[in-house]
Amino acid sequence: MMLAKRKVGGGGGGGRGDAVVSSASHHAFGPQEDEAIIKHRLLTRTTTTRGEPPLKKLQKKFTSFFLEIDKDDATASDCERLSRAFLQELTTFELPLLKSRAVIDANLREKDNFNHLKARINDQILLAQNEIELLKLQLHQAKIERQHKEECEAIRSLIAKQPPRSLTQNAITDLNNHIAELQAQNTAASRTLQLRKKQFALLLHLVDELQNTIEEEQKSLAEEMRTAAEEHKSGPEDASGPSDVMVLD
Repeated sequence: MMLAKRKVGGGGGGGRGDAVVSSASHHAFGPQEDEAIIKHRLLTRTTTTRGEPPLKKLQKKFTSFFLEIDKDDATASDCERLSRAFLQELTTFELPLLKSRAVIDANLREKDNFNHLKARINDQILLAQNEIELLKLQLHQAKIERQHKEECEAIRSLIAKQPPRSLTQNAITDLNNHIAELQAQNTAASRTLQLRKKQFALLLHLVDELQNTIEEEQKSLAEEMRTAAEEHKSGPEDASGPSDVMVLD
């Protein structure tokens, strides 16, 4: 029994070894060679699990039917039997082809649908990109408008802090009136100043003339006093002179 188990185990090991060899031999081909092999199997409907390929079976049926017809001693029953076998094999071979044709047509339709879907998705992507660009532009404009609104709000706040326009206008009117009064006062003061300058000049002129008159009067008074003094001195001399003359006479 132990020997049998060892043989079974050995047999299993051999199977795994064959599987490894089969896998290694399967993967010994490159991707392009694998694709060519798969394409050839699909065209000839050759598989690794069904034994003889259907195309070879059909060829054998046709060869048997042709050889039977070509015989001189061929019978109608054998020919009919071989023809039915050939037609049955042809139908059997044609049915997967029809299925493959249907699958190909379905795949082509699916491919067309996919292409249409892809084109529609590309159109939607372009439309979405255009919408994104438009939204970016609108966002930029909205930011500018918001900035302008914020600036206007700040200006409005500054204006709201100022007094009403009526009060400002009244204050401006009062200031203009006050300025007009000051200008009138300035004009009056200028005129008064000019008048005072003229009066002061006249006063200076009068003082100068008065001073000149006083000086002249003082000079004339001094001249008169000197003359009087000289006359006073000469008076006694004149009085003594005639008396002497008279005495002499």
